[in-house]
Amino acid sequence: MEKINGKILRDMLESGSSNLNNHKKDVDALNVFPVPDGDTGTNMSLTFTNGINEVRKSGSDSLPVIAKTLSRGLLMGARGNSGVILSQIFRGFNQAVAGREELTAAEFAEAMLNGSKLAYKAVMRPVEGTILTVIRESSENANAFIQENPDAGIEGYMNCMVAEAQKSLDNTPELLPVLKEAHVVDSGGSGLLKILEGFKASLDGNPFVESAKIPVKKEEKSEKASGYRTEFILEMNDAGMKSFNEERIRKNLSRLGNKITLIIDDNVIKLRMNTMMPGDVLTLGQRYGEFKKVQIENIQDDLKPSIIQDEPVKKVEEKEYGIISVAAGDGIRKLFTEYRTDVVVSGGQTMNPSTNDFVEAIKKVPARHIFILPNNSNIIMAAKQAADVTEGKDIIVLETKSIPQGLSACISFNPDASVDENTEMMKDAIANVRTGQVTYAIKDTSVDGREIHQGDYMGLFDKDIVVIDKDKMTTAKQLIEKMIDEDSEIVTLIKGEDATDEECAELEEFISENYETDVDVQNGGQPVYSFIIGVE
Repeated sequence: MEKINGKILRDMLESGSSNLNNHKKDVDALNVFPVPDGDTGTNMSLTFTNGINEVRKSGSDSLPVIAKTLSRGLLMGARGNSGVILSQIFRGFNQAVAGREELTAAEFAEAMLNGSKLAYKAVMRPVEGTILTVIRESSENANAFIQENPDAGIEGYMNCMVAEAQKSLDNTPELLPVLKEAHVVDSGGSGLLKILEGFKASLDGNPFVESAKIPVKKEEKSEKASGYRTEFILEMNDAGMKSFNEERIRKNLSRLGNKITLIIDDNVIKLRMNTMMPGDVLTLGQRYGEFKKVQIENIQDDLKPSIIQDEPVKKVEEKEYGIISVAAGDGIRKLFTEYRTDVVVSGGQTMNPSTNDFVEAIKKVPARHIFILPNNSNIIMAAKQAADVTEGKDIIVLETKSIPQGLSACISFNPDASVDENTEMMKDAIANVRTGQVTYAIKDTSVDGREIHQGDYMGLFDKDIVVIDKDKMTTAKQLIEKMIDEDSEIVTLIKGEDATDEECAELEEFISENYETDVDVQNGGQPVYSFIIGVE
């Protein structure tokens, strides 16, 4: 095959997405640390699925449209560092397509090579032995191959790229000692290989299909109403008028509900429909302008309709500052709210929020300057990507890597100080926090020369595993001993969902008896970690 068009590219993307989805748990399992937060495969799968869903919605066979739609879908759906890097690869691919309706093998190679370069630029400190290495080596070597063998065609190029990606992936343990010790290859690189294998399979005529599609349950026909009757009147702004497409919005609304009445009167949209997801309907409408009236009625069977809102939506006055935090656990979310956080995005380990989650959170904060606290190292890139795509707001992403760091930053915020002063004060607070976490091992492995067995409790001091024991409380106490020194003043103990009040009281007593520090105990209700400990 000398060239590919939009339809062929779309088929390749579908096959790549299916292969990744089929193997996402295998990719998750490659996590070096045996903690229950291996989410690289899941993040990459959710990211790529968001991209391919947008391509499906477009219904286009145009190659430039598909490349651009995929790029935007990946950008907004990107989760975790691996997902953000994946989005940058195909953002670079889209840039290189440059409006071409067909791509030769050499042009396709050029686009993938540009994707590799853009991915490297997106990472502040690129680490070799990761997905970055796999995309760079495979795209460079496959590009060299097609330059030397111009008659090899698209299939020849993709065969070479998959082989080079496999070779590069197999070599990642030689570049990252932690991978070699754990006897695994890089998880992000493995996820990328699954996508490329899907591309190749499609070109070979044997595309992958998803092996675990969830069957859609057919709705029972009923005359009874259910869900929420959602109505709004919206005045479109100039940007909304330009982007509005009645056929597209009707198609999107039909996915969200039924009994749709949509009236377009010049620049005014009037909608009435039944839906189980009124929030999604409002989010869809808000893209085009400003609500003048919103009404939502609960019409569940046997329930008396109740009006949630029935008055013109008032424009909220913009304030100087806003704060967005990421947290999992009702108690932790409540803490952030008490410490001046405007919006708490649900997420953390195992469920990294997407770029779009941050974009939507930003929309909810009527402030000129917004601080974002990711509170996890694997969420920082998605937060920064959201800041990059947001216009008209001053977004400051503070690189908080733990819940204690985020809480300390919130406490240090001063609404009367300048942006620069607040940024410095919050950064100083973050730097003064040490974080410890107690969790359990989900597999047998070896880390830093230490044997870890499934079911062992582990004490993590920042990113290092410093304690391993069969007993949860012994692990917690030994971790605390390693964290507290003579300069420590405050210890924050956050109780997880699997810890008891008695265990928390025992640790509080242990700290009070052995150290001259204040102890603040909070019920966080967080998953994964029995205790989160902050020391300042």
